[in-house]
Amino acid sequence: MLPKQQQALEKFLAGNAPTPLLIERVRGRNGLKYKPGHLPANTIVRSHFTDQKGCNRNKFADIWLPNRTVKSLSIEGAAILQGFPSWYELPKETATAGSIIGYSVPPSFATQLFMSAQSILKGAKV
Repeated sequence: MLPKQQQALEKFLAGNAPTPLLIERVRGRNGLKYKPGHLPANTIVRSHFTDQKGCNRNKFADIWLPNRTVKSLSIEGAAILQGFPSWYELPKETATAGSIIGYSVPPSFATQLFMSAQSILKGAKV
């Protein structure tokens, strides 16, 4: 893990019991670099896959497990966190796959949104 990730981990463990964590390599919106596994993951955006210079970043988060195992979050893992089904095939290029994941609306959110809109429209009197 990177030094800032290690600091975030130590900060979390100082006040919490060990639990699986998603630890970002880039700073999150709320300033935290970790997210416990029982909470919903933050939205994954295109900027997670590029650095300040516009270069591709194929690693933006790691998964820390209580047995002290650390695994890098893969593109496929990021897609699953964003709500893509596991069978969805992404391009091999990190930049392209990151763009698809980062610019997408999570499929489960889109489903809920359209089901809600459909229910409202069916109940509307014209």
